[in-house]
Amino acid sequence: MNAQTTFRQAGDHDLDLLVGLHDGAARWMVRNGIDQWQPGGKSAEHFRSRIAAGEVWLMERDGRAVGAYELWWEDEQAWGPQPPVAGYVHRLMTDREAAPTGAGRALLAHAEERIAAGGRGVARLDCVTSNPRLRTYYEAAGYAVVGEEPGKLAADGTRYGVTLLEKALSGP
Repeated sequence: MNAQTTFRQAGDHDLDLLVGLHDGAARWMVRNGIDQWQPGGKSAEHFRSRIAAGEVWLMERDGRAVGAYELWWEDEQAWGPQPPVAGYVHRLMTDREAAPTGAGRALLAHAEERIAAGGRGVARLDCVTSNPRLRTYYEAAGYAVVGEEPGKLAADGTRYGVTLLEKALSGP
């Protein structure tokens, strides 16, 4: 990125900002025929619980939030019980109007650095099976498909399929 792009850990004072980033990304998906996120799909309470349970990071450019992601240290819902060798990237989102070119990759790189700094050698993520464009994006960023979880449980109780991807990281 550049000297004007910074990362900071989100706090409870950022809840509305995170909801806004999510809803903006969801609206973009809907406009582009991508059946994945829906506006209103993640509340302030969702982000409050993720901040309490792990890490949520914001990317800012010239003092404006242009992207964010959640970093989890376990994800049994998609990956089942696992030894503590990986970090799990969720909710990678950018402001499609304000984020600089390459913001998604910069967010991924930051997440990978955080995972490695936490002493873990693998970055993992999942994407809905019905979004091949996103899968291609992650594969181009060095992630390899390692499996499928056909019945991941959504917050509303429905089930959906996800593709599991991972990337080996170099040390901290």
